[in-house]
Amino acid sequence: MTRILQIKTSIFLNQGWSSRLSDELVDVLKTKYDDAEIIVRDLAQNPIRHLDAPGFLAFLEKPENRSPGQQALVAASDTLVEELKSSDIVVIGLPLYNLDIPSTLKSWFDQISRAGVTFSFTEQGVKGLLSDRKVYLVATRGGIYSGTALDTQSAFVRNFFGLIGITDLEFIYAEGLNMGDEPQAAGLASARGHIARIRG
Repeated sequence: MTRILQIKTSIFLNQGWSSRLSDELVDVLKTKYDDAEIIVRDLAQNPIRHLDAPGFLAFLEKPENRSPGQQALVAASDTLVEELKSSDIVVIGLPLYNLDIPSTLKSWFDQISRAGVTFSFTEQGVKGLLSDRKVYLVATRGGIYSGTALDTQSAFVRNFFGLIGITDLEFIYAEGLNMGDEPQAAGLASARGHIARIRG
């Protein structure tokens, strides 16, 4: 069985371009892997807890010393970590909001980034503890940023996944979506062409 974890982050839910294009990609992957099991987590529709002091301290506390409240906080994080660990492929809808990733995705990053669980500190530096897997990032932008100094989003996402041991990332860009009909059509065609090539 091929388990595909789909993460949606668009504030426009299923109407957002990142959601629509990532759905198209998942449909392609379902035809490529006929045993696929799809797990969908919509972070805009069902936001997860932002990292705060109680949550961070719960992560640091020894399991046997955690209060019931701390146990609940850690259990919620454990669920997200297990979803990722048990996946073979991850598909993330990645809109660009104010030159950055959606805050809901940052919350997901913070909940799965845990010392001793998904990464560790060693004498040689930080070491990711997750096995590598394919991650597709469907990056949708109103303007054109890829390859420019303003595209700090791509580097941040790549660095974050590298922190936890995942380096096999593939970005699918749909840019110029708010620049008029022709740029939008060109941006969508580029992304859909990329998705078609994944079909093989």
